Amino acid sequence: MRFLFYISKKYSIPVIEPIVEYLEQTDHEYAFFVSGKVQAFLPESWLAAEIHVSVITAKTFNPDFVLVPGNFVDFRIPGIKVQLFHGLGVEKPSHYKIRHFFDVYCTSGPFVTQRFNDLKKKYKYFEILETGWPKVDHILSYPVAEIADKYKIPLNNKIILFAPTHSRKMESASELMEIIPKIIRDDEFWLIKFHELMNKELVQEFKRKLGSNALFIEEYDITPYLHAADILISDTSSVCYEFMLLDKPVISYKTQSRSDKGMDIADPAVLRDAIDWSLANPGNHGEQRKKHIQEINPYLDGKISERLIMNLIENKDKLSSVKKPLNLFRKMQILYHEKYKKGYLR
Repeated sequence: MRFLFYISKKYSIPVIEPIVEYLEQTDHEYAFFVSGKVQAFLPESWLAAEIHVSVITAKTFNPDFVLVPGNFVDFRIPGIKVQLFHGLGVEKPSHYKIRHFFDVYCTSGPFVTQRFNDLKKKYKYFEILETGWPKVDHILSYPVAEIADKYKIPLNNKIILFAPTHSRKMESASELMEIIPKIIRDDEFWLIKFHELMNKELVQEFKRKLGSNALFIEEYDITPYLHAADILISDTSSVCYEFMLLDKPVISYKTQSRSDKGMDIADPAVLRDAIDWSLANPGNHGEQRKKHIQEINPYLDGKISERLIMNLIENKDKLSSVKKPLNLFRKMQILYHEKYKKGYLR
């Protein structure tokens, strides 16, 4: 079988990394179709594979499956189009938006599967395979031994990770920007990770306000910092569920879903108290964390990538018979972005 990874954003790299690692152990062929912004960040070990930056050459690879950790894929590339998702943003409406590009949705767990089963009753044409989200394999198998030295993180301090979403209706950075610099203690080290789509002016303002015992994370992969941190502060970001995989405490700010996954606050003034309480009681929301993970992504066996590939192959004949809608408007969007924006829809 031939697999083509369709990557338009850097943060998608760790999503597909465990799938690549699995395919390297098989006889299957794989290649990459990437945007110019992503190409420079590909792991060195991937460069031995075919790297395509144009539809013309990608078509010559003639994949059986196109694996997409994003919302859009170029319809001109042959193969069964597979939605892998770029996050565990299960409470966001965009997670369930049907754009008519995909033949199959590989869902992370029963909560998401049920939502897509309901959508299938309406749209009828696509298939659903519950496999787990592949980045979970990456998170759970990440080598943690040298994180502190590699990333210059002082482990004698308490490590606080602030990773808000970029979505304007859900983001917490603008409301917490004034309080955070005032509450950082000398025995703490803060890690700040903004989404690459976060408002740039807000990011620069936040940087100006912070002191020396904070590190802005520029890398696209947040995984090592999830392992290093003692506690996560976020909002309705899907990174909460990535952090919860490690069974560590979360503070959310005005979260719009599953408020019991950690301590949820609505007033910036109580953030310091929430941090102190959560650090002192790290196991307090442990049962709720496990419950939510069982609904969202219960596959913690390290075999999500293997399961995903095997399920696709086993269902190839059924998936090949899927007939998608004509979808002219979104196809025109793809062509417009290629010609005038010199980039790819994410």
